[in-house]
Amino acid sequence: MPLQTFRYAACGGGNTMLGLIIFFILYHYFFTNDIVTIGFLVFKAHKAALIFSSSITFIVGFFLNKLVVFTDSNIKGRIQLFRYFLSFFANLCIAAFLQTVFVEMLLINTYLSQVMIVVIIVAISYFTQKYFTFKQDTSQ
Repeated sequence: MPLQTFRYAACGGGNTMLGLIIFFILYHYFFTNDIVTIGFLVFKAHKAALIFSSSITFIVGFFLNKLVVFTDSNIKGRIQLFRYFLSFFANLCIAAFLQTVFVEMLLINTYLSQVMIVVIIVAISYFTQKYFTFKQDTSQ
């Protein structure tokens, strides 16, 4: 296994576990009603847990990828952050869609659905990080 793939798996695995733990805690202990109201925004509990846990793993994931996994990238940090955000936002939209399908349409357990979604997103995320966010800039 290439070192970069191992680092991605280790860092991503740790960040994924962090996200699942945060999701579990938020869903079961903080967002105990079916509907969560935050200011003027209204979410279903599983969507609120997804958004909040993803916000934390976004920060942790970016720094792990930048400083540990894709250290050979020569793209400026602010560009990496912008690209990482684009990738993150796309993955968040996919996750929200899949959550709607799994939880609300197929009636799969919320936490089991989240685990299944994470597996799908991790596969997508590796390729977007490697070939988009932290790719080598060959024009220099």
